[in-house]
Amino acid sequence: MTTTHTVADRSAVGDDDVQVDMLIVGAGPAGLFGAYYAGFRGMSVAVMDTLPELGGQVTAMYPEKVIYDIPGYPAVRGRDLVDALAAQAGRYDPAYLLGRQATELTHEPDAAVVTDEVGRRVRARAVVITGGLGAFAPKPLPAATGHLGRGLSYFVPRPQEYAGQDVVVAGGGDSAVDWALALAPVARSVTLVHKRERLRAQPAAVARLEASSVDIRTLTDVVAVHGEDWIEKVELADGRDGSRQVRPAQAIVVALGLASDLGPLTRWGLTVERRRIIVDSAMATGVERVFAAGDLVDYPGKVRLIATAFGEVATAVNNAAPIIDPAAKVFPGHSSDDGPAL
Repeated sequence: MTTTHTVADRSAVGDDDVQVDMLIVGAGPAGLFGAYYAGFRGMSVAVMDTLPELGGQVTAMYPEKVIYDIPGYPAVRGRDLVDALAAQAGRYDPAYLLGRQATELTHEPDAAVVTDEVGRRVRARAVVITGGLGAFAPKPLPAATGHLGRGLSYFVPRPQEYAGQDVVVAGGGDSAVDWALALAPVARSVTLVHKRERLRAQPAAVARLEASSVDIRTLTDVVAVHGEDWIEKVELADGRDGSRQVRPAQAIVVALGLASDLGPLTRWGLTVERRRIIVDSAMATGVERVFAAGDLVDYPGKVRLIATAFGEVATAVNNAAPIIDPAAKVFPGHSSDDGPAL
């Protein structure tokens, strides 16, 4: 027999079934703002994501990068934006179902039921999909197969954990450069390895990298990883002359990109065109009780910005409100009338 969690059971909800007013699928910026808005409307809410951390693409791809087009922030690091959104949503204690992929959608008379990959169910009166790229997974480093959790990672949520270590960052895009720059002040050494001749990150970030203490190795690949219980050394191959070098490393950060896929969502009866979910002006998908917002959706005039996604998810939540509570109105009222003065 399973127990049912409500919104009062905050984050780290594990193996049990969940019952809430609204399930948000996707814990990126749009999903977190949607969790705030659902709470503001008096709904209990759960947020499900395949990744183990909040923040979606921002956390996975550019947590250290500065974003300049968020209303109210002249400039904000990706990580700080996620922290602020989580704090804003946290006022209403959303349940976070992290590391869980939404697979199956079924319907009951007054609810949508979403089941994850191991059969745990979330029963919700409405579902809002804010999945960004859809379900995505990091591309692996073939030479390091089997070392995940033993020195190999795909994300760097806390750079201080690498203090005093020799770190190899594999990749040449924005994420790889961001991780290398974040680790350089705390690690003993940082080596960035990229198998192509040029890095693919933004020129300003590359210039910062070149001026840093990071050892940049282009036309180089990680071909072997040594160490039994934990990574101890890596073997690098130079693509110019085939020479090899073994160097100490206690950590490898793999930033080779992400493989994205709508995955099981394609079986939910949604209208999908060019890997985007088609919605109307209310952010409704046409499937009963299911709305969508953010980069994953499409409609005439769509602009893919985080700022746009905030408005879309607010529209979705507010249009779902009368479905959850027939006495509710779409218009949410003014937030300034709710809560203590500053």
